[in-house]
Parts: sequence; C-alpha cells; structure tokens
Amino acid sequence: MLRALKFLAVLAVLLAAVLWLTDNPGSIRAEWRGYRVETSAALLIAAVAAIAVASAVLYRAWTALRHAPGSIAAAWRERRRRRGYEALTRGMVAVAAGDPAESQKHAKRAEVLLNEPPLTMLLSAQAAQLGGDDKAAEGFFKAMADRPETAFLGLRGLLSQALNRGDRDKALDLARRAYRLRPASEWVATTLFDLQAQSGLWLDASVTNDELGRRRLVDRATTDRRKGVLAYEQARQARADGDPAAEFRHLRQAHDLAPDLIPAAARLAHLLAADGKERRAANLIEKAWISVPHPDLAREYLNARRAEDALAAVKAMEKLARANPDHPESHLALAQAAVDAALWGEARKHLELALDGAGHDGYAGRALRLLAAVEEGEVDDPPRAREWLLRAATAGPDNAWVCGTCGNAAADWTVTCANCGQFDGYSWRTPPHAAGAVGDRVIGDGGTARLPAPGDRGGQDGNGGP
Repeated sequence: MLRALKFLAVLAVLLAAVLWLTDNPGSIRAEWRGYRVETSAALLIAAVAAIAVASAVLYRAWTALRHAPGSIAAAWRERRRRRGYEALTRGMVAVAAGDPAESQKHAKRAEVLLNEPPLTMLLSAQAAQLGGDDKAAEGFFKAMADRPETAFLGLRGLLSQALNRGDRDKALDLARRAYRLRPASEWVATTLFDLQAQSGLWLDASVTNDELGRRRLVDRATTDRRKGVLAYEQARQARADGDPAAEFRHLRQAHDLAPDLIPAAARLAHLLAADGKERRAANLIEKAWISVPHPDLAREYLNARRAEDALAAVKAMEKLARANPDHPESHLALAQAAVDAALWGEARKHLELALDGAGHDGYAGRALRLLAAVEEGEVDDPPRAREWLLRAATAGPDNAWVCGTCGNAAADWTVTCANCGQFDGYSWRTPPHAAGAVGDRVIGDGGTARLPAPGDRGGQDGNGGP
C-alpha cells in the first residue's frame, strides 16, 4: 500500500512538471563553431533524459555481460551445493532409519558434491559404523579429531568405539582429551568420571565429581553421595597402604556425606570400638539402623556393646531393635540372639513377626533356617528341622547387594557393578527375579503365617514334617 502511494506521488510530480513545461516552453539558443541550435527548454530536458536512460541501459547490459561467466559459475556451485546438502540430509535420514547401503550411497554422493569435510566425514563415519565397518569408521573419526572444528566429534566417536570394545585405557585417554575440549559436556564428564572410578583413580574421580557439581551437571545430593562413596574407597586404599589415620579420616568423611552407606558405617563403628569409643560406635549404628538395617551393622553393634555372653547379646539386640522395631531385620537379629541363648519361645515369636505380612521377601530363607535351628535345639526333631530347611531352599534367595542398572546380585558391596560397571549401583534388597516368589506357602499349607508352637503337631504329616 505504501509503495503504491509512493509511486502515485512520484507520477503526480512528473505530470505536474510536464504540464508546467508545456505551459512554459521557453527557448534555448546555442552557437558553437558556426553551428546554431535553437530549441525549447522542454525538448532539451526530454532529450537529456532520453540520453541518460539509454546510457544506463547500455551500462547495465555491459556489466551483466562482463560478469556473466562468474554468475554462471556461482549458480552452478550453488546448485551443486544444494544437491550435496540434499544428499547429506538423505544420508542422515538413512542412518537414523538403520539403512547402511542407502546411507553409504548418499555419504559418497555428499562427499563428491560438497567441499565440506567436517560434514561429510561425520556422515561417512556413521554410515561405516552402521554397515559394521568399524575400521573405516575409526579412520573417519581420527581424521575428524585432527581438525580443530571437528576434534570433539571425532574424539567422541573414537571414545564410543573404545567403550564398545571394552578398551578402558584407551577410552580413559580419549575421555580426558574430550573433557579438555568440552568440560561442560555432561556426557563426556560423566563418562570420564565412570572410567576413573572403574580404574580405581579415586582422587581423579573426586575432582571430576566436584566439577560436575560446580557446573550443575548433577544435583547436589548426587555430588555429595558420590563424594562419600569415593571417600570410602580412599579409606580402603589407605587401609591397604597401612595408613590407619588416613583410613579413619576418609571413613568419617564417607559417613558424613553418605550416612546410609552400610560398609562405611560398619567399618567406622569397628574402628571406633577398637579405639575404646564403644558408646560412639553404638550410637552411630543405632542411627544407621533407623534407615538401613543390615546384618553387618548388627554384628558390629555386638562388638561395640562388648556382649560377652549370649544373654548380653540378646539385651544388646533388644536395644538396637528399638531403633526400628517393625523391620524384619530387627526381628531376625533378635531371633538369632535368642537362638544363641537357647530362648526358643522368644526366637519363635520374632521369626513369626519377621515372616508375617508384606515385606518379608528376601528374609524368609534366613527365618526358616533359624526355625530349623529352633526345632533341632528345642525339641531335638531332625526330620522337622530338615523340612524347614527344605522350605528355606525354595523360599527364594536372601537379600543381597543388587545392581539397580542390570540386576546383578553380589554377596559383598563393591563401588562398581562387576557386570555392567555402574558406579554405586548396589543396594541391599531382594534380587528382582526372586521378588514376590515368597508367600504363605513357605510357612504352611493353611495359608497362614503362624509358626507352630512347641509340641504343636496339628499340621504334621506321617513323617513328622510340619
């Protein structure tokens, strides 16, 4: 609209000028070397305008003709570039679709059409990987790593290859190089941290973990937890090196940052008790028992309380159980102490509580084995004890250290999973394939969790089994 108004305004001015010149033609006379020219002012102005327009047209034509070869070449290059990007796009789509033949075809076409190695090398490397040609892909990634603009992409590709073939040393070196280029990359920093932990480089891993926290690539709780786990590993290293002071210092840090880390709490309590600080050791375990009851903590508690006989052990376990009275582990600890003290009725009561209701998966096997000990110790009934042992064998596995990533179960806690290498992946629980396998059938055919009282033979078969 504005352009139309502007055009009309210019046209109106021109028409006004033409009309004015028509009404006021005037006259112009010129003499030069014997020639005389007489004309009106309007005609002279029109002639000058015509000459100017003709000159402009001729100049534009000459300029276009002069630049024609360059324009044609630029248009050809642009068309070639457009076709190259089209091939690059189709190649990336083929990679995403998992079509190695199509991706390689478009990668070669893009390489011919485009004079941009960073883009074509990345597509060629991905196409080679998709086609299973790891050696060719490695060559492309190395070439990319040698170019400043694609160094990070090349290092990442080489790092992924090293991780896939399990070459930890090579992967660690590549991760360090990639981290120097892009320290703010969460993937690179996390990969470097995992590799350092898997290689036992606890101090390096701690520094990387601090950087992850400082850059807010992981939350504060995760940073502190990792720092606590790494401190525990440094304590274990100090113990192996024969440095008790460093071990104790690292254990204190580990327990402060990760109070639910059972191995650290148990070891710290052991050292405190050995140093004559039994009360501090006992208090530490009681606090830990509130959130993470565990057999290792129960054993260290007896050590801290200096339970010299079976009855003293029962009293100690009663005090510990008060920190978490309804947990199956508390009942099992009390039952074990009662069995050792030959308090059969007390043992049966806690075994029944340990098996009753929900949440007894992972504890039933231990409870049933203790029940077998009760039967054999109280009434000297080996057939009945064997029956409980048979039921314990089918009750499913006991709680273990289970990796939350791959489900691998281990008897002892380790900082990384032996199967998948996950850092701090173990938790104390029932293995996933066994969860839910334990039910009332373990206890009796009547669908009840009540354990038979001494002398109760109502549920026995002809062989004396329950």
